[in-house]
Amino acid sequence: MKNLIRIGTRDSELALWQATTVQNKLEALGHNTTLVPVKSTGDLVLDKPLYELGITGIFTKTLDVALIKGDIDIAVHSMKDVPTALPKGIVKTAVLERAATHDVLVHKGIDFLGQQGTIATGSLRRKAQWLAKYPKHKVVDLRGNVNSRLIKLIENEWNGAIFAKAGLERIKLLPKDAITLDWMVPAPAQGAMLVVALENNPFAIEASSQLNHAESELTTQLEREFLRTLEGGCTAPIGAYVEIKDQTVYFKGCLHALNGSTFIEVEKERQMNKASGFGKSCAYEILESGGKQLMEEIKNELNDSVH
Repeated sequence: MKNLIRIGTRDSELALWQATTVQNKLEALGHNTTLVPVKSTGDLVLDKPLYELGITGIFTKTLDVALIKGDIDIAVHSMKDVPTALPKGIVKTAVLERAATHDVLVHKGIDFLGQQGTIATGSLRRKAQWLAKYPKHKVVDLRGNVNSRLIKLIENEWNGAIFAKAGLERIKLLPKDAITLDWMVPAPAQGAMLVVALENNPFAIEASSQLNHAESELTTQLEREFLRTLEGGCTAPIGAYVEIKDQTVYFKGCLHALNGSTFIEVEKERQMNKASGFGKSCAYEILESGGKQLMEEIKNELNDSVH
């Protein structure tokens, strides 16, 4: 019997789509695989905003535990859900080729954009960027997997909700009239899938690392480096997007106040061969331009709202 690779995944439709994609790629390379779905705390606790749950790793902890206990060999994640520091003993083995990075607005008609309106999202980043552009709007919290969020939008009086384009496209639920929010800076690593394994499992590492897409690995690494340098363990409305064209790396990053009233942006380019540490230097630029103080304010505001 050939080594069986047990692939851990959350049990939402989107997570299963991602894990099945990894499974098909591994089987095409001749490996024997099976899917092991688990429920995460982030999927079970839907009545609290994410930042109140001590957000870091809320969707990944359950799979981390399954890896460490030896119940699975690899885990497949939406990379934007993964904390920038992996748990001790767990290593990144592959970043799959990235899909669409933008956010989209799923709506019930767009007449409201120029006036009052209510938008739903569970993301501090989306909320802050939306309010920066549409300060008259109200933003309500929306949690759950993609399918249940779409149903909640239909059931409520809201004008629209914000989703990651990649997620809706993957499970064929992107409405034809959804608006791509190309002005919104995405979450670091949005649209990318990450595979992790235990560092002492050479077989799983060797097998899954064959799925790595080098350019996607570099762009997400720089975006997450930016996030890690800025956040210092605090959740905040941080966006980052890296694009590579003709050996040039283009970086765009931003930090917003929770209510969108102020924000700091950075836009830079660098040659590909000098890309190392680019995300970090962009983060320092934001911190030195008032970002340090803004991060303190965000931290205090979030603490006040939890207590």
